[in-house]
Amino acid sequence: MLLTTLATTDKVFRYHQCIVIPFTGLRRVLSTARYNGGLRDDITAIFNHDCTQGRGMPCKLLAPTYGEHIGKMGCYLGFDPKTVTGMCTAASMENVAIVSENYLELTVTAIVTGGVDENGGRVGDPAKYYEPLMDNAVYKHGTINIILVINADLPPGTITRALVICSEAKAAALQELAAGSNYSTGIATGSGTDETIIVANPESALTLEDAGKHSKLGELIGKSVKEAVKKALFYQTGLSPQRQHDILWRMKRFGVTDESLWSVYQQGTTVKYNKPEFITALADIKKDDTLVSYTALIAHVQDEYNWGLLSKEEMETTIAVLLKNISNLWDVPFTVTAAENDNWLDCYKATIVAIVCEHLNKVNPAVIGVNLDFD
Repeated sequence: MLLTTLATTDKVFRYHQCIVIPFTGLRRVLSTARYNGGLRDDITAIFNHDCTQGRGMPCKLLAPTYGEHIGKMGCYLGFDPKTVTGMCTAASMENVAIVSENYLELTVTAIVTGGVDENGGRVGDPAKYYEPLMDNAVYKHGTINIILVINADLPPGTITRALVICSEAKAAALQELAAGSNYSTGIATGSGTDETIIVANPESALTLEDAGKHSKLGELIGKSVKEAVKKALFYQTGLSPQRQHDILWRMKRFGVTDESLWSVYQQGTTVKYNKPEFITALADIKKDDTLVSYTALIAHVQDEYNWGLLSKEEMETTIAVLLKNISNLWDVPFTVTAAENDNWLDCYKATIVAIVCEHLNKVNPAVIGVNLDFD
C-alpha cells in the first residue's frame, strides 16, 4: 500500500508488516541501526518492521542476532542487503503516524510508530545488563521508532544536530503526556529500545547548516516529531490526555494500581465489599476532575523533591495539605499527617480507598460498619 509521497519524491509503502521507503536518488542517512547504521551516503532504502507473529504475539527474528535479522529482512523486502538499513518494533505498522511541517520550500516529515506503556523509561534509570559480562545479550525491539525525512541538504554536523532535536521532541511529547517510567518513579523520556533514522537530500538546492532550536529547521523537526509521537502512541495504546485524566494512570509510576488499592482495602476494613464491587467503585471515581487535579499536583510535588527543587520537609508538608483538602472535599477521615507518617504514598492510597468506601456506602446504604481507620 502506498501511504504517501514525500517532498524528496520518495514514496512511503506499507507491506509485509513494514513501512518501507525506497530512495529515488542519493540520500544522506544517519541512523541508530545495528545493521548499516551510523552516517552513510550509500543507503538506497530504509524500513521499520513489526516483527511480531501477530497481534499480541511475541517477536520472531529471522537470524540469530538483531543486526543479522535486519539484513535478512531487507533482502526479503527486495533490496540489496549491503545498502539497506532498518529497525524493528513490536508496534503495528497500521498504527503509523505521519506528520509534515512546511516553511517556504522546506518540508520535514516524521513517520513514527510506538508505545511506552510496557517499556517506557527515564534516561538514567537502572540498567538491565552490561554487555561484556553477558554471553548472549538480550535485546528488546525498538518501541518508539522515528523516521525523519528532510528535503534539504544537511552537512554531517547538521544532520547530527537534527538527531539531538528529534530526541528532545520525543522526550517533550512524553513529558506533555505525563507518561511514566516502568523502571523508576520518573516521567519517561523514551523507551529502553528506541531507534531513529534521519534522511536528508544531498541533491537538493537548499542547504541548511543549523538544525538547532533557534532555526526554522529545528522548529519544524520539533513540531513534526512531537505531534507524530503523540499520534503514534494514541493509535497504538490509546495514550492521550483523555486517558491520562485518570488517577491510576497518573500514579502508575508510583505503584498505585487497582490491585494495590484493593490490598489496602482488605487490610483496613472490618466489613468488606467484594472485589468486583470495589473495582467498579474505583472506576467510578478515578476520573473525577478534582481528584485527578489534586493527584497531578501530588505527583509533581514528588517530582520536584526528586529533582532537588524542594526539600523533604517542603514536599511532605505540601502533600499533607493536598491530601487533607482531598479528604475534606470528599468528606472522608484524614488521620495521617506528615509528622506521624512520612510515607505520603501510603497516606494517598488510604485516602483513595476511603473515597471508594464512601462511594460504595452511598451506592449501598444498607451496608454498615466499614472501618476507615488506616493508622
